[in-house]
Amino acid sequence: MKVKGIRIVAVDDEPHILQFLEIGLLNEGFEVQTAQDGMTAIGLIKEFQPHVAILDVMMPGMDGFEVCRTIKKTENVAVIMLTAKEEVDDRVKGLNSGADDYMIKPFSFDELLARIQARLRNQFPNLLGEVTYGPFRIDDRRKEISLDNHVLELSPTEYELLKFMVINHGLVLSKPMILDKVWGYDFAGDDNIVEVYVRSLRDKLGDKEHRLIRTLRGSGYRVDLP
Repeated sequence: MKVKGIRIVAVDDEPHILQFLEIGLLNEGFEVQTAQDGMTAIGLIKEFQPHVAILDVMMPGMDGFEVCRTIKKTENVAVIMLTAKEEVDDRVKGLNSGADDYMIKPFSFDELLARIQARLRNQFPNLLGEVTYGPFRIDDRRKEISLDNHVLELSPTEYELLKFMVINHGLVLSKPMILDKVWGYDFAGDDNIVEVYVRSLRDKLGDKEHRLIRTLRGSGYRVDLP
């Protein structure tokens, strides 16, 4: 994924995690600022005006919950909480403090990107008018997907399916998950419709050897970007 003009603040008191986040997000094209404590984070967020704040829960002094409550009072920012704790109570506390999403450490960077995308689509939809993932360019305003700068001829459903799979590249997507996200939770048809549409997409992508859209037997599909 390559994006421009989207600002992210990452806050964690563990330097190696902060460096991992900063390098990964910068490589994806985001503008990134970092902080190692809550008070610094609040000042930075007010000054930098990020679209997304990634907050660690356990920090000395002011914890992530308090930072989240404070910034949500005045700033239009999507908050993703990071924590090593797995207790349901902590997740509930994070969401009740105003957090928009919650991830448990250790986490997959690809999953974090997918969650950032979800938050941006929900809170700042105009920012993601055009996004590039490897050889794919998704223009949501024109409802077009290009592969190697060639616009694909897609039906509306094919567009939504390919967009969902490309945005979540690297993740295993089951048929029930695809049906829920693309066709809707109330879809009452046969789940084999996913296979039909995937076959059609492969034809249009020239993916005869299934190198772009891989089938993982018993699990679902995964898009692998070159």
